[in-house]
Amino acid sequence: MGPLFQRGNKLMLKLNPSVEARQEHCIALRRWFHQHPEPSLEEFHTAEKIEEELDQIGIPHQRVGKTGVYAWIEGKKGPGRILAIRADTDALRIQDLKTDCPYASQAEGLMHACGHDGHTASLLTTAAVLKEKETEFSGTVRLFFQQSEENGQGARQFVQAGLLEGVSRVIGYHGSSDLDLGIVSSTPGENNASCDYFKITVKGKSAHVSQPQKSVDALYIGAMIAVNLQSIVARRTDPLDTVVVGVGVLRSGTTYNIVADEAILEGTTRCFSQQTRSKTNAWVTSLAQQIAAAHGAEAEIVFENFANPLINDQTVSDELAAVAGKIVGTEQVIRNQTKRLGADDFADYLQQVPGCYLFIGTRCSENPNTASAHHHGLFDLDERSMLIASSIFVEYVLWYLNSEK
Repeated sequence: MGPLFQRGNKLMLKLNPSVEARQEHCIALRRWFHQHPEPSLEEFHTAEKIEEELDQIGIPHQRVGKTGVYAWIEGKKGPGRILAIRADTDALRIQDLKTDCPYASQAEGLMHACGHDGHTASLLTTAAVLKEKETEFSGTVRLFFQQSEENGQGARQFVQAGLLEGVSRVIGYHGSSDLDLGIVSSTPGENNASCDYFKITVKGKSAHVSQPQKSVDALYIGAMIAVNLQSIVARRTDPLDTVVVGVGVLRSGTTYNIVADEAILEGTTRCFSQQTRSKTNAWVTSLAQQIAAAHGAEAEIVFENFANPLINDQTVSDELAAVAGKIVGTEQVIRNQTKRLGADDFADYLQQVPGCYLFIGTRCSENPNTASAHHHGLFDLDERSMLIASSIFVEYVLWYLNSEK
C-alpha cells in the first residue's frame, strides 16, 4: 500500500501507489467523458474512447451490443477464479448548469449528472493497474463498461451475452453526493429498490361536454385510477415493507368542450423484494382494470422491467468492507446504509452471481457542487473519490484471485 493521502487534517487515505500514480490521467479521462456525454444506447464515442484507452494499455476487448465494451485480463500465474467489475457509461438528458466549469458538457441538453463519467475513468484506471500487475495473480478479471444503466437496458445485454458464466464475484460502485469524500458504504442485503415502469391506457367514448351521459369519460376514469393507486401503499402493503407507486404522467383530452375518449397514465413501482414486487404490480393491473370496467371503459396495462431489487451478498460485502477499511479506515466504512428507492441495473448481475455494490462518497466542502443531488444540472464530484474506488478494486482483486476458499 502506498503513502498517506490526506485532505486537511480530517481525512487520511492509504491508496494503492500504482493508482495514485495515475491520478492525473484518471482525472483527465473523467473530464473528457464529462465534456462528451452521450445518452443511453447512444454511447458511441464513449465506447470508442474506452477502446482507445484499452488498446493503449494492451487489454483485449469486444463490443456488447452497439455501445457496451467488454474487456478481460488473464492473470499470468495460471488459471483460477473469475471476477467481474462493472462501470456504467451513459449520461442524462439534462442541461449542464456549471457554465464556468472548464470541463462542463459540450453537448447541448446532455450531461453526466450521475457520476458515470467518474465510474468509467475509475475502471479504466483499475484496468491499467491490474494489467501492470498481471504477473501477480491467477485467474481472470472481466471488465464491464456497461451502456444504458439509466433506462435499465444495459446490464441485461452483458448477462444475455453469457459474460457472467464462470464468474464467482461481481463488484461495482456508485459515487454518492450524500456521503462525504472518504466514506464507503459496503452494506449487505437490500440497498436499492426494483424499478418497474407501467403505462395504463384507458379507452372511453367521447361526446360533447353538455351531454356527458353519451360519453365514457376517460380523463375522469384516469384521474380516479391515479388517486386510487395510492391505496396500494396505504391499505394493501405492510407498513414495514417499503413500497412506492408513483404516477408521473396523466395525459388526456383534445379540447375544453369534448369529453376525452382516451387517457394515458405512466408511472413506476419500487420494491425491495421480488415477492412484494409481484404483488404490487398485480394490484396496479387489477385496480386499473376494475375501475375502468366499473365506468364502462377498458384499461390496457403494460409493464417494463427496468431493474431488479439490488441485494448485496453478505460475504462479498464483508470482504470489500475489510479491504476498504485498510484504505479509508474502518471507522469510515458504513455497514448499515439507509435503503435507497432509486434503482440500478447492477442488480441484474447480483441475480446471477454473488457480489456487492459499494457507495463511495463524492461530497467535499471545497466544491459546493459536489453536494448537489444526482440528476441535477449542477452535479459534480470530488475526483479523488475515483482513486478510492480504484484502490479498493485493485486490492480486492489481488486478494481474492490469490486466496483459497
